[in-house]
Amino acid sequence: MRLVIQRVREARVTVDDEVVGEIGRGLLVLVGVHREDSETDALFLAEKTANLRIFEDEQGKMNLSLLDLGGEGGVLAVSQFTLYGDARKGRRPSFADAAPPEIAEPLFERYVEALRQRISRVETGRFGAKMLVHLVNDGPVTLILESPPGSR
Repeated sequence: MRLVIQRVREARVTVDDEVVGEIGRGLLVLVGVHREDSETDALFLAEKTANLRIFEDEQGKMNLSLLDLGGEGGVLAVSQFTLYGDARKGRRPSFADAAPPEIAEPLFERYVEALRQRISRVETGRFGAKMLVHLVNDGPVTLILESPPGSR
C-alpha cells in the first residue's frame, strides 16, 4: 500500500456536490492499494498512521501523533488508485500495479476499520466515485508511506 499523508487544518470530500467526508485538524490520507497487497499491509499502515509524530508540541517540534491529540484530531481517508500510476514510459500512465476494485476496496476498508479502532474520528470519501478533495495543508507537511517490501 502507498499513502500520501497531508497534515491539514481542514479537509472535505464531495461527490456530486454532496459532502461525504469532512474533518477539521488532522490528516488527509490518500490511499493506493497495490495488486499484491494483503491485510498485513493495511494493518501495518493504520498503526503507522495513528502513531506518526507530525503534529507540533508546545515547543513547535513535531512530537505529537493523532493519538496524542485525542479527540482533537481526525483522519479523512480517500482511496486513490492513481498512486500506483507508472509514467516512466510514454505519456499515458499505466495502472497495472494498482489493485482491481474487488481487491482494493476490502483492503481500503480494512485500513479504515483499523484506524477507527485507534482514532475517534475517521471519515472517508466514496470508493470508486469521482471526488473533489478540498484541503488546507498545514505547514505544509506531506509524507509518503509504503508498506514494507515482503509484507504482501
